[in-house]
Amino acid sequence: MTRPTVHHRPFGTAPSGEDVGLWRLESPSGVHAEILTYGGILHALGVPDTAGETASVVLSLASVDQYAEKGPYFGALIGRYANRIAHGRFTLDGTTYRIPVTDRGHALHGGPEGFHTKVWHATPLVEGDSAAVRLALHSPDGDMGFPGALDITVTYTLDACGTLSVEYSTETDRPTVVNTTNHAYFNLGGSDDITGHTLQVDATAYLPVDTDGIPHGPAAAVAGTPFDLTSPRRLGDQLLAADDQIRRAAGYDHCWALAAGDTPLRRAARLTAPAGTRVMEVWTTEPGIQVYTANQLDGTLTDVNGRAHGRHSGICLETQHFPDTPNRPDYPDAVLRPGTTGHSRTEFRFPHLASTSNPRES
Repeated sequence: MTRPTVHHRPFGTAPSGEDVGLWRLESPSGVHAEILTYGGILHALGVPDTAGETASVVLSLASVDQYAEKGPYFGALIGRYANRIAHGRFTLDGTTYRIPVTDRGHALHGGPEGFHTKVWHATPLVEGDSAAVRLALHSPDGDMGFPGALDITVTYTLDACGTLSVEYSTETDRPTVVNTTNHAYFNLGGSDDITGHTLQVDATAYLPVDTDGIPHGPAAAVAGTPFDLTSPRRLGDQLLAADDQIRRAAGYDHCWALAAGDTPLRRAARLTAPAGTRVMEVWTTEPGIQVYTANQLDGTLTDVNGRAHGRHSGICLETQHFPDTPNRPDYPDAVLRPGTTGHSRTEFRFPHLASTSNPRES
């Protein structure tokens, strides 16, 4: 293969009765991505290691039914508002809106029928040295309580170097709030958990949370805390830290406030598998990154091979605006108004591929 390609096959039926498709993007680098039209789920992301052995680096489930009935947002597109909105309510331009609460009395990830439950319309694209699938969804006025009709497109693009980009574009007919992300759980090493991975986050501040996971104030300095990931740290060591914030979440479930860069797209995080066999960098235009270490997975969910997804079996690196921003005027603005187009881009890069040759499927 000399250029990226895109292929399609059926992948079951959604609870709504709609057909679900799987779109596979393939790159000459050896990287491939599989995206479902149900929930826009990143179902697989095959990446060669330094020895050329390819395996998927995202946790997955075996069927649409499992994603719909049991999956804790595995690989899904999240919206209208990713993360939490305190008490499921916010006020915009003098009007208060209420969103269904699903998490300890708060709204989470756009409500129980958010974007992760929808069947998206897919269009394949092959241009130059990249292959893509563009997903489109219309969210009507009042959907899950949010104001305004919202049209969103999300484009997954895989280039010849093996970089997977996720680009979001949104438009509305009434003022509303928007915060989109992808909820993939990453495990670069194929081990049972990610405690042997190292993580670096390019941020000097994070948002401490209360017992419900709601930020309780402005960003705090990471210096001197287990949230100081300005240099690579082994996750297993960090998750055992004697720290109230770690204990409250049983791990990381926090948003880091990213430093501004010279350009809107800048590096947010670098995740490295044990022995450095795979390395992934996350680049984004978003102001924050929510790090979640799969603290609530309990082994009852399994992939197509029967492998259990237990506690800390993956790590989410969710680029996004800050949680509860609609109620926090001091946080970066998440309001979208008519006549403007919201735009966000995140890239997953694999710098170790520069030294990898002859990738092999495993």
